[in-house]
Amino acid sequence: MIWTMGELIVEIMREKEDTPLDRAGVFLGPFPSGAPGIFIDTVARLGHEAGIIGGVGRDDFGKCLLDRLGGDGVDVSQVLVDETCSTGCAFVTYFGDGSRKFIFHIGNTPAAKAVCPETVPAADYFHIMGCSVMSRVEFGREIVKAAKKFREAGAKISFDPNIRPELLGNSSLVTEIVGMTSVFMPGVSELLMITGRDTVEDAVKKCFDDGVIEIVALKNGSKGCRIFERDGGYFEMGVYPMKPVDATGAGDSFDAAFLCGLCEGLGIPDATRKASAAATLNIGAFGPMEGKINPENVKAIIDANPGI
Repeated sequence: MIWTMGELIVEIMREKEDTPLDRAGVFLGPFPSGAPGIFIDTVARLGHEAGIIGGVGRDDFGKCLLDRLGGDGVDVSQVLVDETCSTGCAFVTYFGDGSRKFIFHIGNTPAAKAVCPETVPAADYFHIMGCSVMSRVEFGREIVKAAKKFREAGAKISFDPNIRPELLGNSSLVTEIVGMTSVFMPGVSELLMITGRDTVEDAVKKCFDDGVIEIVALKNGSKGCRIFERDGGYFEMGVYPMKPVDATGAGDSFDAAFLCGLCEGLGIPDATRKASAAATLNIGAFGPMEGKINPENVKAIIDANPGI
């Protein structure tokens, strides 16, 4: 069982690259989104019990999210449906160099209003996204409160810093979260920023020296990933071939499938292959969680690329 807590939003996306958000142009959507939503939907589609604590408005965007998550098997019983304000959303555009730009409407929406339940469900992992923690101070504190409760109930904490410049402003809670994290899933720049080190090797050493981290799953986009274990284990792999259509959510799907692999008792190499295959399926479709992720398609990608 895997749970998360964070923002649920819809995403409104530019139809074509290189169309700035300050100019008139065509948008497509709404697409169900939010890093925690993408993450937990992937968990459910891979056949694992999954649940999310979050919030939506009582409107069509909220219905879009609840229908998608619930339809895929996510437990949405802890999702607040707010009568007083609209579901959160994000507008996004892509540029030819691979960069993206977002305009978020989250802070004063139900996306950042949910509170930690009095009693948390049993879980193997409770997953945290840094973008959720930094979306609103009060919401970040509720997520940390939930993490402590899940940990006391026997769950391990996994954390993807997922730091976006548009949402910076509540980073003081990150150190507290890292201190209770078992599975840390940063990008290279995030790892160096959070540890204050200049090299990956020194940063990973600091992670293992300072806290309870057991695994550092270091994601590096199109260059693949490196997995470090506290006991000295190490695994590195590239990416599976796929013509990229939309990279949004690839890291979230990676996180989800990696934890699913650990829950299934897979070793680090097989869990990493599973994670990379899920991320590959994610980037092959337009929309944050529209990739055809399921156990059969994940296995097909792994089987078709034994040399990676």
